[in-house]
Amino acid sequence: MKIALASDHGGFELKNRIAEYLRSTGIEVSDLGTYSEEAADYPVWAKKCAEAVMNGEADKGIVFCGTGVGVSIAANKVKGARCALVTSKFMAEMAAAHNQANMLALGGRTTSFEDATLYVDTWIATPPDLAERHVRRVAMLDAM
Repeated sequence: MKIALASDHGGFELKNRIAEYLRSTGIEVSDLGTYSEEAADYPVWAKKCAEAVMNGEADKGIVFCGTGVGVSIAANKVKGARCALVTSKFMAEMAAAHNQANMLALGGRTTSFEDATLYVDTWIATPPDLAERHVRRVAMLDAM
C-alpha cells in the first residue's frame, strides 16, 4: 500500500511523525510537501495529495493542517476524493466502512500523535461495508 501525505505549516510536524510511523509499519509513503514550517497555503497541498490519490499515484491520502478542516474542504473539491476529518476512532472506522473514505484529514494542532496513529491504523484496517445502502451512497457522492 502507498499512502500520499501533504500538509501546510500547521500540520507539518504531525505529517512528518505519521510518515515515519507509517514507514515503520512497512507502508510506502509519498511525502508531497510542504517541507518546512514556513507559512504555506493548505489548498495547494491538499489538492496535490487528492490528485495523487485520484491519479492512482497513491492508494490513499492523508492531509494535515492546523485543525484538519481546511485541508478536508480543499481535498473534497477534487472529483472522487472522499476526505474525512476524523477526531475519534469511531469516526475513522465509519469513514472507512460506510463512506469508503480514500483520504483522511488530521489537525496538527488539535490531534495528538498517539490519537493520530490510532485513527490512521483504524482507517487502514477497516474494510468497506459493502451493504447496498452504503455502496449506493458512495456512488451518489462520487456522482456529485
